[in-house]
Amino acid sequence: MKYISTDKAPAAIGPYSQGIITGGLFFASGQIALDPATGAVKGETIAEQTETVCTNIGELLKAAGTTYDKVVKTTCFLADIADFGAFNEVYAKYFTGKPARSCVAVKDLPKGVLCEIEIIAEV
Repeated sequence: MKYISTDKAPAAIGPYSQGIITGGLFFASGQIALDPATGAVKGETIAEQTETVCTNIGELLKAAGTTYDKVVKTTCFLADIADFGAFNEVYAKYFTGKPARSCVAVKDLPKGVLCEIEIIAEV
């Protein structure tokens, strides 16, 4: 296994890594809307927070030597399913390869954010 870490994406806020490559796949931990430099939540609306999350995922993909086009699966968590449409508008700009996806509403997310995305990508 190869552990992936970059200061261009938020540091882990618990006992986990940003991501791991094994068996030709990159497994990234769930990303929330945190500013990598400050660790503070970045964005107030679902669209703003989704942009931040997707930007952070892009930095992890770069660190792993892969791209959005190689993402095969995403799991998306929303604090409010009513945000589904606005979330999808931003998500679609980044995940143009249309990976397999699950998207669910959950009761709460870390730091009170509105969304979280985790990915699996080919390397």
